[in-house]
Amino acid sequence: MLISEYLAGRGAISVSTGAARTSPGAQSAERADDGAVSFAEELREKLGSREVEFSNHAIKRLESRQIDIVGNDRIERLNRGVELAAEKGCDESLILVDSTAFIVSVKNNTVITTVSAEDLKENVFTNIDSAVIV
Repeated sequence: MLISEYLAGRGAISVSTGAARTSPGAQSAERADDGAVSFAEELREKLGSREVEFSNHAIKRLESRQIDIVGNDRIERLNRGVELAAEKGCDESLILVDSTAFIVSVKNNTVITTVSAEDLKENVFTNIDSAVIV
């Protein structure tokens, strides 16, 4: 499912990620005024409390590049890649899941941007200290 399809189904207008995590059962700051749950909140609930988050920029890139991460094992593999990078003490990593690249701030546990297979050719990734292929 693409993010745009998810948002259309939920009737949401915008996506917010917020930086703070909420405790289980607490009212989230990411809930829309009408009580609807944002995409980021829904994604975070599915991922659990210590899983990777997506920046607003990354969410926009997922949507504009039509990268499907919901409904397959990419999220689990991405999280595993972040765990591997963290174990090695990495700060900013390029994590390849199949043919999709994720630039992740390991120390913040946040996906900064995503790049689809079509956009990988002749692309230079800077300001990273590691690459993980999962």
